[in-house]
Amino acid sequence: MDADDRNTLARARVATRLPARDLDRARRFYAERLGLEPVDERPGGLLYRCGDTEFVLFESTGASPGTFTQMALTVDDIEAVVSELRRRGVVFEEVDVPGFRTEGGIAEIEGNYPSKGARGERGAWFRDSEGNLLGIGEPVV
Repeated sequence: MDADDRNTLARARVATRLPARDLDRARRFYAERLGLEPVDERPGGLLYRCGDTEFVLFESTGASPGTFTQMALTVDDIEAVVSELRRRGVVFEEVDVPGFRTEGGIAEIEGNYPSKGARGERGAWFRDSEGNLLGIGEPVV
């Protein structure tokens, strides 16, 4: 590997950042609704860990448009996760457009993300307290 290869983005780690207009409100949502607590905290930001990945909520005066998935979490049993999050008060998006429809908040997505070694994915989406659109996916093998 030459020096140019070591200095490219191919060796970088992905760092998800989600804006929050009200960091205290966001902290409560992530704790009460998602069962997540920050593993580190600095002025204006909260660091969360899920499995071996991390994401940050940062205080921002801007707002997310919430028109696309900003972060997705892969789970082994989407029905169990959706059921538990609903019990905690999370509201899932219902979508009914040509070629894409959720039933009970969950969509069957044929051929999505072939790099995961799956033939498709089951997905569900919800908004956090700050309007960020978050997804949950279960690969279909």
